[in-house]
Amino acid sequence: MKAKTAAATDLVGNIGSRVDALRRELVVFLQKLVQLPSLPGYEQKAQYFVADKLRSLGLAVDILSSEFDELKDHPAFCDDGVPFRERLNVVGRWHSSGQRRTSKSSGSLILNGHIDVVPTGSEDLWTDSPWSGAIRDGQLYGRGSCDMKAGLTANIFALQTLQAMGFRPAADVLLESVIGEESGGVGTLTTIVKGFKADAAIISEPTRLHLCPVQSGALTFRVKVTGRAMHACMKPYGVSAIEKFYLGLEAVQELERQRHIEYKNPLYEDPNNIAPVNFGTIRAGEWPSTVPDELLVEGRFGVLPGEPTEAARQAMAVALQRAASTDPWLQEHPPQLEWFEGQFESGATPADSPIARTISESHTKVFGAAPVVQGVTYGSDLRLFTNHGDTPAVLYGPGNIFDAHTVNEHVDLEEVLAATKVLAYIITQWCGGDFN
Repeated sequence: MKAKTAAATDLVGNIGSRVDALRRELVVFLQKLVQLPSLPGYEQKAQYFVADKLRSLGLAVDILSSEFDELKDHPAFCDDGVPFRERLNVVGRWHSSGQRRTSKSSGSLILNGHIDVVPTGSEDLWTDSPWSGAIRDGQLYGRGSCDMKAGLTANIFALQTLQAMGFRPAADVLLESVIGEESGGVGTLTTIVKGFKADAAIISEPTRLHLCPVQSGALTFRVKVTGRAMHACMKPYGVSAIEKFYLGLEAVQELERQRHIEYKNPLYEDPNNIAPVNFGTIRAGEWPSTVPDELLVEGRFGVLPGEPTEAARQAMAVALQRAASTDPWLQEHPPQLEWFEGQFESGATPADSPIARTISESHTKVFGAAPVVQGVTYGSDLRLFTNHGDTPAVLYGPGNIFDAHTVNEHVDLEEVLAATKVLAYIITQWCGGDFN
């Protein structure tokens, strides 16, 4: 037992030293990746950059186009409204040594990350350009730095680290750089439909190196409320769509509160923020002195872990219907509810599953303490693997979700290096293999 412990300690130390030696190369790669804008529909340059890197490591690289006709009938397909022309996914395969798998190894592994990023908002609010990749005080800045080009970089350099050490896995390692995660997951769905599969998947989303085996879902919605236009001086004879909307808003907010009272899950640190509802955009009225006759609101409705998406949709629909039933105008002109674009189911892998245990044990070896295990309130591609790919999947990666999608988005470079070390060690423990 002592010999095994010593060997594990030596391996952790050797991996750590090798990652530290690659630090400058890793940081430069991440910096260049951030400097390549990869907004939805414009991911090609960044994807070719990733593909070239994987080829330089000797991986067998497939470039997969997401095709509407191939995905449109799949139950998990979400049309994000972005044209499909030349929207490319990259899969690099590190082929196994061909040796017989040992009893300790569990098999092949997917390291998954998304290349697409969300819009920057007003660039005037950023200290540097959103595409600068600027480094200050150990933080690398730029859109996508945290969510999730840091995780993608950690995946790649975990492989490079092991290759530099002469390691060859006993089972294949697949590295996936996918599009469309932010708006429904067409990239990962493409890899599943095209038959890329492994015994487990790790998605290196920004979890602060917490182990996250369960995710809530998120459903994008649009509500239309109609009123009756009138000159503002005759307001009592009109019907304000804005004022009528507030009846529905209050009903949905009360529904959100009740759902959190009734649902309990120890993996979520905030019991009131498991499946949040957000009204994100509102458009109403055309003139200050006209009673608005239409309001359009868009937002996201949280799905509780394990809750069927149709049940979540029905819950919101019923809340709006009940609100409308209390108002004579809305009884005759009920709000129109529509679901569109991102429709993220919830998803989960058991916290005591083999892949979760391997990640936990590896994290403990590297840091000397077990990782925090928790659920996340956002949608991710985890649910595609678990619900549609017959693949246990876990979120584990560098970065803090609080820094994602924000002005001056950034990631701690030390955390990226730490993630790289843990991911490299995970590969040796999950896939098995030998060092030359």
